Amino acid sequence: QVQLVESGGGLVQAGGSLRLSCTASGEILNGRTLGWHRQAPGKQRELVASITMFGDTNYSESAKGRFTISRDNAEVTHLQMNSLQPEDTAVYYCAASVPWGNIWRYWGQGTQVTVSS
Repeated sequence: QVQLVESGGGLVQAGGSLRLSCTASGEILNGRTLGWHRQAPGKQRELVASITMFGDTNYSESAKGRFTISRDNAEVTHLQMNSLQPEDTAVYYCAASVPWGNIWRYWGQGTQVTVSS
């Protein structure tokens, strides 16, 4: 089992910034990709950004140029979100993949991000 705990969500005005953090613990974490997904009311969950053990990153089109994912080590990842817009309002979930794979296996409880106009 892998446990994921997110922090850093909150309420911000449009144009503002937030930094989300996620700490993983439990089973072997080496080899797992960590990622951030989000789900807005009435919408499907979508991948926002991910980062591999080697630091390779992937972003959704809406995140490119505004969000930056980083990783301290096998256990900790951050998502720096700048120029936030009301459409970024969602619950943001941290996730961990299967080792050396691209299937999301474990999920955090989520943290609410609300952007006011």
